[in-house]
Amino acid sequence: MSAVTDQTEKKRLSLESDRRNAYGENEKASRKSIPRGKQRRHMNERRSVAQVLRPVSGNPSDDNAADAELLAKVRITVSKRKGFRKTPDEPLGAMLAKRKAGKPKSSSLAN
Repeated sequence: MSAVTDQTEKKRLSLESDRRNAYGENEKASRKSIPRGKQRRHMNERRSVAQVLRPVSGNPSDDNAADAELLAKVRITVSKRKGFRKTPDEPLGAMLAKRKAGKPKSSSLAN
């Protein structure tokens, strides 16, 4: 049983806590696109590190190896900052307010 007994308070808390996907695509598509975005980000990180380490293959000197390692770490950091990031879901109350504000008023259509 809920601790809140007032119905209006219960509804207000529900509109704050319930979340909805506001990304702009079908919610079922998010099931596939979010893992795909993460996959692309990881692939990009691996590719950028491989591009840095490819010229240093074989038996590199200590200076070349240290430079390549530093450059690889920098590229990974840049890739993580620019990479995929899931946008958080919006509270249901905010989505309903946006939807209500976007609709034209019925009295303005009659004039």
